Amino acid sequence: MPLKLCIALITVATFLPGSGSQAVRGQTPAQRSTPAGVALLHRLQDSLGGAKRIAAVSDIDETIRAQAWDERGAALGEVRKRTRWVQHPSTLRLDQVGPRGTYVLYFDGVSGSGWEILPDLTSADRYKTTRTPIDLAGGELEFAREYLSGFELNLWLADVRGYTVTAPQPNVVRIEHGGSATEVTLDADTGLPAKSAGVSLADPDRPVPSETRYEGWRAFAGVRFPTSRLKYHSGLKRGEVTTEALHVNVGLTPEQLARKPADFAPDVP
Repeated sequence: MPLKLCIALITVATFLPGSGSQAVRGQTPAQRSTPAGVALLHRLQDSLGGAKRIAAVSDIDETIRAQAWDERGAALGEVRKRTRWVQHPSTLRLDQVGPRGTYVLYFDGVSGSGWEILPDLTSADRYKTTRTPIDLAGGELEFAREYLSGFELNLWLADVRGYTVTAPQPNVVRIEHGGSATEVTLDADTGLPAKSAGVSLADPDRPVPSETRYEGWRAFAGVRFPTSRLKYHSGLKRGEVTTEALHVNVGLTPEQLARKPADFAPDVP
């Protein structure tokens, strides 16, 4: 199983930096954005708690538990993953424990560089890493960039990011970001995201259509986050994700996220 396949199946909210909260509604959308698209985006923001509160999120620390299946429906086992993000400067850290999918990844969104410790696919212990940090490069680096540019909080503030926002269908907002696009379908009654669709780069050599369905919305620091997600690739369910813990604005620093684990093992509570 390709490393990034396991990662993508359990992808959860990881976030990019927000602009100053006072400027959220006042900024001009990207030149190809449409009034209908921006209006839908603003409805989404309001349903989540408001653009100012979303932009005020400075850091995130989320731990999830997931069940994953392969394309034949065979169980891949349980995965636990911790996602940490700092807004200024833009910093991401992923720590995951799973069979043949145990890894650590760090990415500096400002410099566009980072490192990772890959799963050991030869060890008898299916939960070991290679114990060797390597620089992100090639498809791994592209995956990290896409991981950051297309994540939920970043999409929720698409007008601030300068992304192109349109409305191809009623209650569907299309957001173009980093060379890719994500279509978010809003619930007609609540305005909350019901699902999102795009292309998965779990295996960079085999991009596939992907869909995420959102449930279990709860408020943290005045912003509503989904605590349950269903993941689909090419129409097949590939993962069920449940949030175990979510902490917002706890004072994380880039230095903390950049620190390599002394035992080369993921830092998952």
